Amino acid sequence: MTTSTLWIQNPLAIFTANDANADGGLVVRGQEIVELVAKGQTPMIPVDSVYDASESVVLPGLVNVHHHFYQTLTRAHPDALNKRLFPWLKTLYPVWANLQEKQLEVASTLAMAELMLSGCTTTSDHHYVFTDGLESAIDIQLQAAKRLGMRTHLTRGSMSLGEEQGGLPPQNTVQTEETILADSERLIKTYHDADDGAMTRIALAPCSPFSVTEDLMRETARMAEAYDVRLHTHLAETEDENNFCLRMFGLRPLDYLEKVDWLNHRTWLAHGIHFNDEEIARLGQAGVGISHCPSSNMVLASGICRGLELEAAGCAVGIGVDGSASNDCSNMIEELRQAMLIQRLRYQADEMTHLTALSWGTTGSAACLGRNDIGEIAVGKQADLALFKLNELRFSGAGDLLAALVLCGAHQVDRLMVAGQWRVKDGTLLDLDVEALMQSHGMGAHHLVT
Repeated sequence: MTTSTLWIQNPLAIFTANDANADGGLVVRGQEIVELVAKGQTPMIPVDSVYDASESVVLPGLVNVHHHFYQTLTRAHPDALNKRLFPWLKTLYPVWANLQEKQLEVASTLAMAELMLSGCTTTSDHHYVFTDGLESAIDIQLQAAKRLGMRTHLTRGSMSLGEEQGGLPPQNTVQTEETILADSERLIKTYHDADDGAMTRIALAPCSPFSVTEDLMRETARMAEAYDVRLHTHLAETEDENNFCLRMFGLRPLDYLEKVDWLNHRTWLAHGIHFNDEEIARLGQAGVGISHCPSSNMVLASGICRGLELEAAGCAVGIGVDGSASNDCSNMIEELRQAMLIQRLRYQADEMTHLTALSWGTTGSAACLGRNDIGEIAVGKQADLALFKLNELRFSGAGDLLAALVLCGAHQVDRLMVAGQWRVKDGTLLDLDVEALMQSHGMGAHHLVT
């Protein structure tokens, strides 16, 4: 079988995430980038076809490092509006406990479709609801991702500390540690691909300090080391969580994380807002990644992640859209804009730039996932690309075209390539009936909440 070679020619603007010169475009062979072309030059490699990108701003495919696909079914849920994190969770746990397989399938498909249309080529998801009848949740999500052609890092979440043990979740949403660990091992052995260019990887993700036991955290860390997979959890999202950890464990969240053997380079954390100076230094020394989730942090009034300080300390900082019950949309390019804006409430405008936001959504997010084959446009990297056109009223008169994507509010790609294959053309997902999906998703949401 012959592998074709494509020149994506003369982009209107390009962000390589590494300062490389690719103003003349790039050449893709198979699923890899094989050449960068300087402005006014032609490829040294013979090409089979050309795509004219002269109306497109080209980015590396964006990488989403925190999400809850299933929560698209509870967007703007009336009973959960205008609540802080813990009351918000207590309101929604009983709703999520009714989740069924078909609902999860359509919710996952819709979340990934939304992400892809917003320029995202790789996504993580944190699924932790495994009620009776939903034991194959990760398998269902993986099949949905395969149909869409999206690159995924799916995390086997878990809850084992129910209300009866002093935790937050209701008892019908928790599993035994034995069940959780057995399924975690099954998923790693069945699906995890450690090779460069992998479309599917598995990580282990006990939900949070207020929903799992210490023993589960330790055993999960041991399994992650044994199988060389990554670890993920929510941490230091709110002051309420900090206070819970002090009451429950006698420790602040980061001290608890260290106690259960999670303070290491395998770990990336969702939110990571309420760390002090000493804790930021420890996180950086350990090489822990942080998923900044700006929209969710604003909706729940959780606070502002100390992103620049975490990055300066040595942490990879990436971007996560978070679940739709606390963000209410899964738009990755819009999330980069939110990240820049909220960070400017903590830092100066010349410190938190549009380029910083773009780097967090590409190379920073890739580093959170432990990947060096995605997140930038360079020879040998995966051909994951997002192409945006600036032909809307919002972009008229824009000077700096990369800045315009962030400042003017880009929201949808014209084209998306994953592993060398076009998955979106002319703003339309290929091989997906979006109207039918929305109808099924709407019905699923209605049945879940009634």
